[in-house]
Amino acid sequence: MASSDKNKVDYKLLGRVFAMAKPYRSVFITAATLAVLLAPISTARPYLIKVMVDDYIFASDIPGLSRMAMVLVGLLFLDSLCRYWFIYSTNLLGQSVIRDLRVKVFRHITKLRLTYFDRTPIGTSTTRTINDIEAINTVFSQGSITIIADLLTLVTVLGVMFYTSWKLTLICLTTMPFLILASYIFKEKVKKSYQRVRSHISAMNAFLQERISGMRIVQIFNSEREEMGKFKTINRDYTQANLDSILYYAVFFPVVEIISAASLGLMVWWGAQDALKASGVTLGALIAFPVYLDMLFRPIRTVANNFNNLQMGLVASERVFNLIDQDDRIEDQGEIKPEKLKGHIEFEKVHFAYQLPEYVLKDISFEVKPGETLAIVGSTGSGKSTIINILNRFYEIQKGRIKVDGTPIEDFDLEAYRKRIAIVLQDVFLFSGSVMENITLRDDRFSREEVVNAAKLIGAHEFIEKLPGGYDYKVMERGATLSMGQRQLISFVRALVFDPDILILDEATSSIDPETESVIQYAIEKLIARRTSIIIAHRLSTIRHANNIMVLSRGEVQEFGPHESLLQIEDGKYRNLYEMQFLQVAEGE
Repeated sequence: MASSDKNKVDYKLLGRVFAMAKPYRSVFITAATLAVLLAPISTARPYLIKVMVDDYIFASDIPGLSRMAMVLVGLLFLDSLCRYWFIYSTNLLGQSVIRDLRVKVFRHITKLRLTYFDRTPIGTSTTRTINDIEAINTVFSQGSITIIADLLTLVTVLGVMFYTSWKLTLICLTTMPFLILASYIFKEKVKKSYQRVRSHISAMNAFLQERISGMRIVQIFNSEREEMGKFKTINRDYTQANLDSILYYAVFFPVVEIISAASLGLMVWWGAQDALKASGVTLGALIAFPVYLDMLFRPIRTVANNFNNLQMGLVASERVFNLIDQDDRIEDQGEIKPEKLKGHIEFEKVHFAYQLPEYVLKDISFEVKPGETLAIVGSTGSGKSTIINILNRFYEIQKGRIKVDGTPIEDFDLEAYRKRIAIVLQDVFLFSGSVMENITLRDDRFSREEVVNAAKLIGAHEFIEKLPGGYDYKVMERGATLSMGQRQLISFVRALVFDPDILILDEATSSIDPETESVIQYAIEKLIARRTSIIIAHRLSTIRHANNIMVLSRGEVQEFGPHESLLQIEDGKYRNLYEMQFLQVAEGE
């Protein structure tokens, strides 16, 4: 039953993979047609050899022999040409399909909720997008169509062999059960080893991506030896999985050669006796049959291997389709596409949990009027960043309602809605590329003049001009060659260039030195001017200008109001936080 179910799943997957080849129907038809043509063309060659020996050499018909030789050469040329186009067509088809599939997978990943990335290692997603999709190519280049071509050749060769000499054919087929058994065992063993290989590749990619990204932490805590030990274990398991598959190949092919040699020996022994007795087997048939045997055994050898390639391609496709079928996409059914937002934000009794029933936000209600600035403070884990995440619809709330300009945010077109919001994070992420590309994110709508004007307004133009190449300075991965303050300024320029209606600053000054903080503070004042802003900050000195301050504790609003009002509350949380920071500054001086 399980085997039957598995076959159904395989056929379903195969159908889904082939459905992606519809745009390349002409290439598929070409490959399939060539697969059909190759079988008779290949099989005709040894038959022509038999005819040349029996009908022309013994008859001393030199002119006829010459004509047959020319036909044989032409047939060889045609076979080579067809085989070239067959190999090219199947690989062209496979590469075209996986090219489209990569785009589809990447587009899908960019639309997934952050919950997917919270629970899925980046290396796993990379494996799905690169290694697994590449393996799907084998379904076309070394799998289904090639298997069909081999099976057609096998049937055609057997038919011609029986037509040429049914006695010799039966003798040759006496070893066939052993070959079929060996092929079946080989197929099953290699399939399991390939599954282990794919699993270990995914684990290795995830491990390497995580450790290389976190190499600074690895070196800071001097844990290179421990991480090396873990990598050696993963690497050893991966190597062993590959060695197991190699072992099966190393055993299978010599066994096939032995069975093939035994079949050839039986054929020569029986056929020679029959030919000498002139009892049915001709000398031409005896010469042609070794070629037939090679053509018979070659597809059987390759069918087992190609079937494994097909199975592994289907295993990889199952993983890729499981990713595509992830239902973690944000529902984007809104039809409102705002060109401009006033920036009126309302949270009405909002409850949110990353994993139910553990609510991170509980009954959150507040309002930010157009053009106002709201500062959010609270201890780590109080839910400050979560408010930003749900406002941007990175996650969906379980209860309550969030409105912008009086409209539930679910009614907005997601892309249009997010274009009107900009976030500046504490940990600024910069891509490999120029400063200009990191500011505009390669969006052609923004000119260099707009970027320069924004940088001057923020106060970042001077430092950018001092970089080698200025705005064309090549930023290393994650901005490793720039200071924290420089990366932060670039992110501010990016936010200003996109001209958002709602600006969110998530602890943008928490890792900045006091000297740079004044520059950053000036940039913040320019950024929040005339637009609705939400600022999350640990340094309370940076949020005095906010219209209102919201104090969070364990996902609940504890206090809400202007700076001066909150300082008047006896034993208030904000007052205690402010006095604590003021005291720390005083002691530092």
